[in-house]
Amino acid sequence: MKVKLIIKSKEPESSEPKSLKFLLKKKNLRLRSAPYYIPKCHKLKPLGEDAHFVSPDQETIGVADGVGGWASQGVDAGEYARELMHNSLNCVKKESSVIHPKRVIEEAFSNTKRQGSSTACVMTHNDGVLRAANVGDSGFMVLREGKVVYKSPTQQRRFNCPFQLGHGQKSDRPECAVEMEFRVITGDIVVMGSDGLLDNLFEWEIEEIIQKEYHKLLVENKDSANKYEDLAYQIAETAYYKSLDKYCMTPFAIACRLAGKKHEGGKMDDITVVVGHIVNDSSWRMSALSSS
Repeated sequence: MKVKLIIKSKEPESSEPKSLKFLLKKKNLRLRSAPYYIPKCHKLKPLGEDAHFVSPDQETIGVADGVGGWASQGVDAGEYARELMHNSLNCVKKESSVIHPKRVIEEAFSNTKRQGSSTACVMTHNDGVLRAANVGDSGFMVLREGKVVYKSPTQQRRFNCPFQLGHGQKSDRPECAVEMEFRVITGDIVVMGSDGLLDNLFEWEIEEIIQKEYHKLLVENKDSANKYEDLAYQIAETAYYKSLDKYCMTPFAIACRLAGKKHEGGKMDDITVVVGHIVNDSSWRMSALSSS
């Protein structure tokens, strides 16, 4: 199944020739991003079961969440997730043309040999279009002017049982990945995360953080990697404290009620957040032109 959602934004009038204006606008857009990870406290699994990668030059990011059910068989699914993301990054780095997220997942999956299973979400940006492929309940959202304008769909077989990549008989294969496309504009924010984020924070809570922190963290004149990590930290920390709250309302608590389960408050889990920002980077464009 392939889902495509393209948003066309109205462009302001300009005296530049349309062909030149289109070229400069498209080629100047870049995805700047940084992650933040809070593993669930577990003495036997200090690294947790989430994994992620960020490839700045290729403008590509990814998140994986190892499925905890493997623990009953003595398997650390976090090792599978980490190998999957490591292989995804290797695949991305060797690409010389447009990156296709589903192909990245396919190649990474075929090269991952550890036991276990994991969700996977990979996204890339090219010429003003985000392209993503997702398996399971990790995912992402796009915010414009502080409001969510798109959220990726979740793949679950039943309550709390996401689609998951693995080599086991009951595991899924990359062919089941949902593919998405979304047209972005300067200033858009991408928030990608594992279910530790998405189960504990509502969309409106993430919107509030973005609206509160955007100018302070993203407009200030400071190192870009640090300011994006600061924002990812703010989101992850908020999700973490809600995960410890036994009485607050969360998306997971609502899902439990709908499934006929008894649960109140947050869900303790590994929490991965990757924040991306669409910027108009003319300096990168000039560098690319001079080196070509």
